[in-house]
Amino acid sequence: MNALQKYFSYRQALIDQYMKGDLTKKEYLNRNLDAVLALKDEPFKRVDTVEKGLFNYQFFNAMAKDACMEARKYAGKEFCYIYNEQIDYYYDRKDGATMRILELLDFRGVQSYFIKVKSRDLKNKLFEIILGDENNMILHSTSEAVLNRLREENCFSEGVRKSVIDGYINHKY
Repeated sequence: MNALQKYFSYRQALIDQYMKGDLTKKEYLNRNLDAVLALKDEPFKRVDTVEKGLFNYQFFNAMAKDACMEARKYAGKEFCYIYNEQIDYYYDRKDGATMRILELLDFRGVQSYFIKVKSRDLKNKLFEIILGDENNMILHSTSEAVLNRLREENCFSEGVRKSVIDGYINHKY
């Protein structure tokens, strides 16, 4: 098993612990961030496999979630805008990783749709992308560019559905 496979195996173990209630969402996010950074302190520059793309997605998502938690700690402080800029940067890079993954898959086996969310800010914006077959991965985005490309490739179903990981998506951290 290579290092990326070990990371994804460990990540799955964290998800299982979260689902059983052994970890809070915040604990899951912190441990996932630690695991991402332990494997690689920066994302892959050359993404030539879906596995590398998925790692980059996880890397940028973990960094964005960490910046969100930091921003909440310092809400209202003069320097809080720095965290908000980081959040936007990492989510933008995550969307780039998402697009690369979809292109590497040639959009085969991909399903996507808007999901029901409690957050007013994310209503009719957040969509779920399910990568079928052996990837068995669920991605999320609000990117108009990703959404438009999914529609172009006939991988997007209009309407709103419950997320396959609704309990996670709608749980605050």
